[in-house]
Amino acid sequence: MSNEMYLTPGHLLRRAHQIAATISAEELADLGLTTVQYTTLVSVHDNPGIDITALSGLVAYDRSTLGGVLDRLEEKKLIERKAADSDKRVRLLYTTRQGGKLANDSVAASLRAQERILGPLGAGERAQLTRLLAKLIRLQTHNLPASVRIVMERVAG
Repeated sequence: MSNEMYLTPGHLLRRAHQIAATISAEELADLGLTTVQYTTLVSVHDNPGIDITALSGLVAYDRSTLGGVLDRLEEKKLIERKAADSDKRVRLLYTTRQGGKLANDSVAASLRAQERILGPLGAGERAQLTRLLAKLIRLQTHNLPASVRIVMERVAG
């Protein structure tokens, strides 16, 4: 029974995540970004004026984790928070000029990471793996909070 555990989907997904996270961290290290900071920075850059609730759903990080990440990105002068015109309590997120440049520059590092992660697979296997993971996530969204589902549906089109 114990050997079967290592072949369960949950265990295999966790191991694949560890590999992907390690490779991504290596590729982003020279840019001074963690993988969470990269995802957050690029998401803010691609969605100027997004608020933290929508961003949380988009990147699938809880608001408290994301708050700390945003603080660090703001300290590095990569993002800025501006009060919304409609409600001054709501802070909207934007990349600074420096943050936008880094977001654009970091895409190459992300592409290198993806190539390293999927490198051992053939083109058909890569497409199949990506398709199946996307399907699994899409079909499991009913287990996610409503705010996350709404954002994921918006992004999925």
